Amino acid sequence: MSGISGMSGTRDDGPGRAAGWGWFLAWLLVGACAGIGLAAILTVGVVFVVLAAVAAVFLLRTGPGRAVVGGVSGVALPLFYLAYLNRGGPGEVCHAVPGGQSCTDEYMPVPFLVAGALVLVAGCVIHMMTGRRGRAGRV
Repeated sequence: MSGISGMSGTRDDGPGRAAGWGWFLAWLLVGACAGIGLAAILTVGVVFVVLAAVAAVFLLRTGPGRAVVGGVSGVALPLFYLAYLNRGGPGEVCHAVPGGQSCTDEYMPVPFLVAGALVLVAGCVIHMMTGRRGRAGRV
């Protein structure tokens, strides 16, 4: 039946392409979990690091090896969160709370945002390049 879809003008890359991005997203979540765990290592971070390690072992045993680069892209999610938390910075930022105000020092969010974007894009590009190399070898 794949010949019929090829005749209709739609592209049939087979199940490997969708499955490859699914594995990439699974690794992205593992990388995000590990990044959050390392950022919060003094509080609940140990739980996140252990969870990421268990998930990584599971994915290494069941998934394709080229999707591991999704873990690198996953580190972008905690970086984006740090950029969001520091969106009022740089400097001291005060917010009204019942009975007064609360002030915190915030960093400039741009470095976190740029680093997150670079890591996310780099992981996606590497994943696409390894996927093309794998398909070119099969043809």
